Amino acid sequence: MRRTNVILWTIQGLLALAFLFAGSVKLLTPTATLAQLVGSVPVALVRFIGVCEVTGAIGLTLPGLLRIRPVLTPIAAAGLVIIMSGAVSSMITLGRANEATAPAILGILAIIVVCGRR
Repeated sequence: MRRTNVILWTIQGLLALAFLFAGSVKLLTPTATLAQLVGSVPVALVRFIGVCEVTGAIGLTLPGLLRIRPVLTPIAAAGLVIIMSGAVSSMITLGRANEATAPAILGILAIIVVCGRR
């Protein structure tokens, strides 16, 4: 049980860092630059995804650290699974399947957190 908890906390910490970074980039990049990077995807949607990623990162860590409503951790992880599923399907649809590996791995790790923390 202790080993499982350590593994889950390690995965949660790594996921939180990844999503905090990715979400912050989406939120802090100037609109003109972001519009060039995302192409046909609306900038407002990218900003919304950034907000979801940052709040998901917070949801992966704070409930467990503060021991307040730890039931929120698997919910946050499930939300991140949904976001990564969308990222993978978008990459494949846009013909950039080689770029779908990273979101697929993040999604699988988030699934592990969902199953381990429920």
